[in-house]
Amino acid sequence: MKISEVAKIIDLPISTIRYYEKMGIIPDEYILRDQNSYRKYTLEIINHLDVVKKCLVVGFTINDIKSMISKNGMSKDEQTRIIKEKISEVEDAQRILEDSKQNLYNILELDITCESGFGKH
Repeated sequence: MKISEVAKIIDLPISTIRYYEKMGIIPDEYILRDQNSYRKYTLEIINHLDVVKKCLVVGFTINDIKSMISKNGMSKDEQTRIIKEKISEVEDAQRILEDSKQNLYNILELDITCESGFGKH
């Protein structure tokens, strides 16, 4: 499939796909060449890029992803450890947000909002 088709299916700009190729985020196994030396991508590239997008959304860096993709980059145990660390970071962020939400409810319960200004009675 052409790069434009991949970009449309996975909802990424063509420039991002090219950048991922340059950075080694897209391994050669997903790229074929036709008789004119144009790139063609295997169907499996869609799932691969979907995983990359999800990793970026949860806070992994391009270099983290590159290391996890590389055959010599990280062991399965290292990958598992890094993913568990990311889960812990997300859980910590959730606790902070939950505390913030509770603090906002507490402010509402104090009934300190009024037309005269915040905190004035």
